[in-house]
Amino acid sequence: MNAEHDWITTPVIADILRGHLDLEATARGLLPHRLPARARRQIPDDQLATAEAQPSGVRLVFRTRATTIELDTLPTKRVHRGYPAPADGVYDLLVDGRLTAQATVPGGNVRTITDMVTRSFELVEGPVGTARFAGLPAGDKDVEIWLPHNEVTELVALRTDAPVERAPDAGRRVWLHHGSSISHGSNAAHPTATWPALAAVRAGVELVNLGFGGGALLDPFTARTMRDAPADLISLKIGINVVNADAMRLRAFTPAVHGFLDTIREGHPTTPLLVVSPILCPVQEDTPGPLMPDLDGGTLRFKATGDPAERAAGRLTLNVIRDELTRIVKQRTADDPNLHYLDGRDLYGERDYAEFPLPDEVHPDPAGHRRIADNFGRLVFGDGGPFAPGAG
Repeated sequence: MNAEHDWITTPVIADILRGHLDLEATARGLLPHRLPARARRQIPDDQLATAEAQPSGVRLVFRTRATTIELDTLPTKRVHRGYPAPADGVYDLLVDGRLTAQATVPGGNVRTITDMVTRSFELVEGPVGTARFAGLPAGDKDVEIWLPHNEVTELVALRTDAPVERAPDAGRRVWLHHGSSISHGSNAAHPTATWPALAAVRAGVELVNLGFGGGALLDPFTARTMRDAPADLISLKIGINVVNADAMRLRAFTPAVHGFLDTIREGHPTTPLLVVSPILCPVQEDTPGPLMPDLDGGTLRFKATGDPAERAAGRLTLNVIRDELTRIVKQRTADDPNLHYLDGRDLYGERDYAEFPLPDEVHPDPAGHRRIADNFGRLVFGDGGPFAPGAG
């Protein structure tokens, strides 16, 4: 902690946090979660347990005159054995909606994935660190601190050189989104540069991002979470994880989609609900999973390992998924006029792939995230879109 200021410490409580669905008290502070405790007790694997605790879209929001802000956190870094450690997660600070400063927190816990197939890991505990933002504009302002989208982050202390008060309610619509690692933010440069964050900031909506790396598998506990969460707009990006995990055949996929939608509609019977199929991913367009890491050349890439001939027996590919989602949504819209469908290739298709190839064959780079956000904003939040102001 820097000693040059008369610091005011403000408790980090739910009133100044947004984008989370639960808070867990820890020995040091608070751990934001994007799934509630009841759902977390049903999580079957460590991958989803880690992903939901990574605070993609979670941010502190408050009003203050402070020109210097410090946030103590305990991050948990994730590294893969045999590969260089990734850069420290970025904290984005926005003033009156504009990205104004960034910081990182070195140290913290280190979680080393020792086997990418079994997801076994080793955890080495580390110290609390500080994200420091200085030289901020004087005067009253609304401040948002977006937490790293790819690091589990325990919140320990918030210090400022002026009082903090709750930000006024702007009356924005709440957008509840569920998707895979691309929605989570894989390969995005910083937390407000994931495609859902970019789209939300531009559209002026409050994002609750339930994008889970490897975890968009039509789990009933996720559907119940979305049923019970407040939302004015809901979107589901379905398919890529089901294919690359080789988790289902077509016979199981179809009723699982219906059940997921039925559950959401129990809590949100008329809310605009958008089903989005997978973006273009050439390695899985017509080849079933499972998806496996390809370590040749020292750069992590992925390859599909299924047999395309088995599509006739119900093995899933992205094209099979898109055809079935189109059919399901068309069938359901007869009774549900607020249900909509978007082909993910309209967000990122062949021309986008030619311009911004997928670095690891699955996840877009930062420019790809911007392209997806641009297209989503135009097609979904724009005039005539299902989430346009006044639509639904």
